[in-house]
Amino acid sequence: MSLVFAAIAPHGTLPEAPVENADATHAALAVLGERFDAAKPDATIVLTPHNVHVQGHFAVVLAGTLAGSLAEFDAPEVSLSCPVDLELARETVVALHDDGIPVVGASFGANDPGAAIAPMDWGVLIPLWVMGGRSEPPVPVIAVSPARDRPPEEHIRAGRVLARAAGESGKRIALIASADHGHAHDASGPYGFDPSAAQYQLVKENRLGDLLELNPAFVDAAKADSWWQLLMLHGALGNGWRGEFLSYEASTYFGMLCAAYAPN
Repeated sequence: MSLVFAAIAPHGTLPEAPVENADATHAALAVLGERFDAAKPDATIVLTPHNVHVQGHFAVVLAGTLAGSLAEFDAPEVSLSCPVDLELARETVVALHDDGIPVVGASFGANDPGAAIAPMDWGVLIPLWVMGGRSEPPVPVIAVSPARDRPPEEHIRAGRVLARAAGESGKRIALIASADHGHAHDASGPYGFDPSAAQYQLVKENRLGDLLELNPAFVDAAKADSWWQLLMLHGALGNGWRGEFLSYEASTYFGMLCAAYAPN
């Protein structure tokens, strides 16, 4: 067993908590949900930019449960509670450490990891809402935070380690890069306008390998929160997977993209 499904999913909208003019994104999220269900994963690794941030380190949540809602976005009815695959989470921490990648395990609340309930950020909740989080029972999850102050090449290595840990787990694993893209599409938005935001479309052109060629200053100007997760996704998938671009919309100040990946 190993990785059986991979995707890039946005975390800025749901049909139950929509932004305007995001119909294509909602339709693509439904497709991702169908592909996820068909793959029948035993656990899901979500790469999220909005969970715990640890200076100079990648982070893996080591708590028995992740729980949260979109109450801060005026959608309190959108709430999830999902078990964490603590075994795989611990194995992921060990594998990253053994490969020389700085990593910490992070928990919250109760001192017993099995009893701890860590906050589920919107970068995890929104993809899980359509991919496994509302299954009966919910598909266990592992939340992994990238390290923006570490080199991009290290994120590629981290992705390879995640794929190796998945392969050694004996489980069917899904990998989701939770990512919204350029946040500088609208001059009236919180980050203003920058033309680089509209150019952040390597996924559509099926050029994940070119992520390493991007200048960090370009990523910063685009105000993208996706580069690091996509680097990890590329490291995990290498050249052995095929991607299918499903949608890209900038219906608000940030871009949202859906893509599905399957083994060749």
